[in-house]
Amino acid sequence: MNIEALDLGEDKSLLLVDDDDAFLRRLAKAMEKRGFEVEMAESVAAGKAIATARPPAYAVVDLRLEDGNGLDVVETLRARRPESRIVVLTGYGAIATAVAAVKIGAIDYLAKPADAKDVTNALLALKDMLPPPPENPMSADRVRWEHIQRVYELCDRNVSETARRLSMHRRTLQRILAKRSPR
Repeated sequence: MNIEALDLGEDKSLLLVDDDDAFLRRLAKAMEKRGFEVEMAESVAAGKAIATARPPAYAVVDLRLEDGNGLDVVETLRARRPESRIVVLTGYGAIATAVAAVKIGAIDYLAKPADAKDVTNALLALKDMLPPPPENPMSADRVRWEHIQRVYELCDRNVSETARRLSMHRRTLQRILAKRSPR
């Protein structure tokens, strides 16, 4: 997609909500270069305030923020501006929650770290057309880790119950959960 040829429409407003300051600033700069008029928020409260006062045409919302769940921002924005195009970012084992985000109105979700090209493709994808696959898809190890994290969250973070459902030894599961996510 050629940066100069992007058709963003009349309203180029974009809300970025993420508590990772370095990632937020990098993404904001890249999206401004693509023609978006960017507003940034680092919390659920700030994101909801902007979504209420000045609902943007586009939004990119991190799922897990320090002060709560990014889905609250998605719901607020969807209530204020139903036609806005929202992409949810997830950096944790929260694919099930990301799917829930799509059900409440997000048009897509991306695994972090997502680059500006992937975000732009997701935001501008036509309704009947899927965006092109990411250039750096999740590895098999990452997909496994995401699945384990999803089951762990569905079991209310109960290690013993998660291990039982995954047919895995509890200590093995604890070791997996203690490690950082694979790329």
